[in-house]
Amino acid sequence: MARRDLTGILLVGGASSRFGSPKALARLGGETLAERGWRTLGEACEHRLAVGKAADALDLPFPVLDDGSEMQAPIVGLIAGLRAAPTELSVVLPVDCPLVTADVLLQFADACRDVAKSQRGPLPGAYRKTALPALERGGLAIHRAIVVLDVAELEIDLDLLVNVNTPEELAAAGGLFAETDR
Repeated sequence: MARRDLTGILLVGGASSRFGSPKALARLGGETLAERGWRTLGEACEHRLAVGKAADALDLPFPVLDDGSEMQAPIVGLIAGLRAAPTELSVVLPVDCPLVTADVLLQFADACRDVAKSQRGPLPGAYRKTALPALERGGLAIHRAIVVLDVAELEIDLDLLVNVNTPEELAAAGGLFAETDR
């Protein structure tokens, strides 16, 4: 059941330069990566936001909040999402992490002090609005911005944290998806 005190933020922006086309529209298991992320967030969170660039004009079945910046960096979408979130606590899912489950997102939320992240890095993860000042001062690198915060680090199954930056990585994720979906 989706938690009422939790906002899910789907990051759909990014240059997708190594992928060659918008990753949000790439398909895995019969749905786009954006649809998959949106569905997963809906399983965990009552509130959801997709954040990206309005100029990308992605054809998605849900609205995309413009991050208000010319810069292409995940921290920009993270900040815009946290500012717009109706709850104090948010879980953040990049569109290119298609194997993250609702259970993993809820683990991040349950562990979050200011921030909860995996052993692999700051995204996906959970963030409280209390992290905003550090993120806003931190430049473009999330991992440098959060060093001053109370960060919980979770050991998450690395297969679930797969990040797809190329079509080949998406194909490999499809194999993992087939294995974990049995």
